[in-house]
Amino acid sequence: MPAKKTKAAFHAVWPTAWGPMGAAAGPRGLTRLVLPHYQADDLAELLAWECPGSARSDEPFQEIAELSRAYFNGRTVDFGSVSCDLPGENTFMGKVLRACRQVPYGQTVSYGELARRVGRPDAARAVASGMSKNPIPLVIPCHRVTYADGRLGGFSAPGGVAVKRRMLALEAGGA
Repeated sequence: MPAKKTKAAFHAVWPTAWGPMGAAAGPRGLTRLVLPHYQADDLAELLAWECPGSARSDEPFQEIAELSRAYFNGRTVDFGSVSCDLPGENTFMGKVLRACRQVPYGQTVSYGELARRVGRPDAARAVASGMSKNPIPLVIPCHRVTYADGRLGGFSAPGGVAVKRRMLALEAGGA
């Protein structure tokens, strides 16, 4: 799902074991991360279109490129050091995205539990809706959020639920 156009200073594309990834960033950190799905040239064009006026530069993305390569090679990775440009800390989505960032590698949490963690136990559907709009998957690991009964739920990144399943299997040591 293409993100809305965003203000970003830079964008880049890099290879991983699962295919090319890309990102855009502004002064406060990542604004967009695209999981492997596209050809490198197509991904670069998509990011340039989504982020008008941004410059293509690998330098601002060295850390995320290194971490994502390790991740897609099956290594346990913590993306906590990666700066992200998120909604305000006092907004519902800001709270949800920050809480999602705390879900550890190899673990899952339900939409309802994530809602409880942000003080809104009645907001599981709103959490699910917010996860579907997450512009920074992997770093904000929305793939680790499932239904309470363990069903995977949705995944709006290109490749959909099949990619979510594959990422969870990778984290469980099986892919």
